[in-house]
Amino acid sequence: MKLITEVASEAGIDEKHLELYGKYKSKLSPSLWDDIKAKPDGKLVLVTAINPTPAGEGKTLTTIGLAQALNAAGVRTVAALREPSLGPCLGMKGGATGGGKSQIVPADDINLHFTGDIHAVTSAHNLLSAMIDNHIFQGNELGLNPQRIVWKRVMDMNDRSLRSIVTGLGDGNGPVRESGFQITTASEIMAVLCLCSNLSDLKKRLGRMLIGYDQQGQPVTAKALGAVEAMTALLKEAVKPNLVQTLEGTPVIVHGGPFANIAHGCSSIIGTRYALKLGEVVVTEAGFGADLGAEKFMDIKCRQAGLAPSAAVLVVTVKSLKYNGGVPKDELYNGNRAALLSGMSNMERHIENLGKFGVPVLVAINHFEGDSSSEINEVVEACRRLNVPAAVSKVWAEGGAGGLELAEELKKLLNREDQPKFAPLYEVSLDIPAKISKIVREIYHGADVAFSPAAKRSLAVIDRLGLHHLQVCMAKTPYSFSDQPRLLGAPEGFTMGVRDITLSLGAGFAVVITGNIVTMPGLPAKPAAEQLRIDNEGHLQGLV
Repeated sequence: MKLITEVASEAGIDEKHLELYGKYKSKLSPSLWDDIKAKPDGKLVLVTAINPTPAGEGKTLTTIGLAQALNAAGVRTVAALREPSLGPCLGMKGGATGGGKSQIVPADDINLHFTGDIHAVTSAHNLLSAMIDNHIFQGNELGLNPQRIVWKRVMDMNDRSLRSIVTGLGDGNGPVRESGFQITTASEIMAVLCLCSNLSDLKKRLGRMLIGYDQQGQPVTAKALGAVEAMTALLKEAVKPNLVQTLEGTPVIVHGGPFANIAHGCSSIIGTRYALKLGEVVVTEAGFGADLGAEKFMDIKCRQAGLAPSAAVLVVTVKSLKYNGGVPKDELYNGNRAALLSGMSNMERHIENLGKFGVPVLVAINHFEGDSSSEINEVVEACRRLNVPAAVSKVWAEGGAGGLELAEELKKLLNREDQPKFAPLYEVSLDIPAKISKIVREIYHGADVAFSPAAKRSLAVIDRLGLHHLQVCMAKTPYSFSDQPRLLGAPEGFTMGVRDITLSLGAGFAVVITGNIVTMPGLPAKPAAEQLRIDNEGHLQGLV
């Protein structure tokens, strides 16, 4: 690893703008923005993927490897990524910093506590939770209805037993009421942190957050409770983006960590804006498949930040295509042309969807050992028929050198004269049901939307409060276009069930909860934590 001061210097960042966290990671001071804000923006490239499978697609890996490859090809490139959450790192996924020769480092630090940003979000969120219950206990001047508190608690760990809890048990502990925990990445404070433009905007957004309703049914916000200044104090360092590097010394801004299945799934606007001033090209990612992360990147993040992506890279693998064609996980290394061709319907659907935003698409075929040349050629040929460029990526095994073909294809795409114009999918002027319907019909290819009684009551509140201007953040299974995880490939004609709708007024969107999605994951039968080992010198094994 290079010293982070050296990485910063090569990226054009003066050392006076660094707030060092040891030798290899740093916060970027707001003073840097004053120095670079007049510079022209680079081109923004989104890396997304087909629907995820148990075999893994390598979206973060490809983002890192592509950034390295572009730099090797002479294009000054900065990557902008999300911070890993402890829950998945110690649960199902393990580390989330890439792999092989395309990693961001120091990986152990980034995967665990990093610079404390997620812990700060947890603290600020739970401070508000505590102040709400204390306010009710101390006389309830605001007249909060204890049964209509919508603000839960959070922790950065998968713990299904905390999804539903009862608070206030025992004498002198306040009113008994039902509540629950979310994972920190689903906290509205995480969304606010990622969508704010500066500390002042953060404070305004925190103040708008809905905590519940009073006895007359009127909304009560965090500002009314007097919690905003203290929450901002806990978040004042977390709002600053973090600078790290890849194994090849490419600068990477890592900031914010919302999930894309239950939140908006994109790294921070602040971090992205810094990166755009520092690089000719910025390679970023959005979580899970393009039906979730990419749609929210386009409709929420880009709209709120005034950004316009120049291209999208869709990551596919031979294994994931065969899985979508019906092949079980333990048979994915076996040749199966029929399943491969069938599973390509998933890739084709995502390509079609990305085109609806006016963004040119490049397919990255993430190469795994065992992929046959004939299978890869089938994917390339399918892309050719769709008039979409494709390139094989070998960045896991070869680092930047293994992504040069991909980088060259991307350069061609970025330099085309007939650049299409980006536009979000829906107009803000549409009401909430119309926005939901447009996403369901045009991105998921569903036929209809069924609102539960709880969702209908939420829509009535939205109507009464005049909140139809909010954007829509779909909470949906990542494994299928539908709300049914086992409905693979490219299903259509289904009815999407909306279980409830919650309001994130600080973030500026309504969270639409579909199917059986939960905002507090559980640990798998064999958590990744069981494989983690640490020696007497403090070196970790089993995390990445």
